[in-house]
Amino acid sequence: MMEEIVQCPFSRRACAARFSRKIVVAALLATPLLLASVDAQTPKATSPAPAAVVPDAKQSGGEPDGIVQVANLVYAGTKSSQCFSDHFLSKAEKDSAVSTSRRFHAVKLSSDDIYEFPLVIMTGEGNFDLSDREREVLRRYVARGGFLLASAGCSSQEWDRSFRREMAKVFPDHPLQPIDMSHPIFHTVYDIRSLGPKHGQARPLEGVGLGGRLGVVYSRDGLNDTPHTQGCCCCGGNEIVNAVEVNVNILAYALAY
Repeated sequence: MMEEIVQCPFSRRACAARFSRKIVVAALLATPLLLASVDAQTPKATSPAPAAVVPDAKQSGGEPDGIVQVANLVYAGTKSSQCFSDHFLSKAEKDSAVSTSRRFHAVKLSSDDIYEFPLVIMTGEGNFDLSDREREVLRRYVARGGFLLASAGCSSQEWDRSFRREMAKVFPDHPLQPIDMSHPIFHTVYDIRSLGPKHGQARPLEGVGLGGRLGVVYSRDGLNDTPHTQGCCCCGGNEIVNAVEVNVNILAYALAY
């Protein structure tokens, strides 16, 4: 137990919190009764009582260490990831043993504060270019166990091209690869059998694998869940309609692996 905490490259507080969360999620994933069969049309779930959280030292926003916090990134200078719904955080707390902060924390990709979060969100529309500093921070963050969930806002083709270009620069030896539906990431909290697009056929999620685990998951269709956002609209895109369940599974995977 202590060995993992000592080897963790994050701050002592973040390492201890990450380790305790992994224990909770591992127990969750080892309990088959908590899995709910979910397809693109009928996202149902069981609702076990959430595990009690003992208050501990405070983290960002004054929350106890046992609370999982997720960041939405400010990147390429001033681009924000605000049009990504945080609704899946409350859904994760309701349907699993993971206690979450109900809101995202905005964090600059160029800041070392990123290491306080096990999962970070990156989304947007249009073209962008990361700075050398942002590329280096992202590379180290993922290599050290952090997880990036990226999503093209409203299926933006310009953002898709920019993101692929940046991933090729950040991870030149680890290209984005399609993720098969049999991958564990689709079978953590929910047993997801398919991705449901607004129309047409869903394109597979893609990922970057490092050290035997996924460190990046990307959706070119979009996992933003804009119906649960304020002031955001995906009017012409092809968002995944069961994005909430997919995002809960991604969070559980990021904490357990």
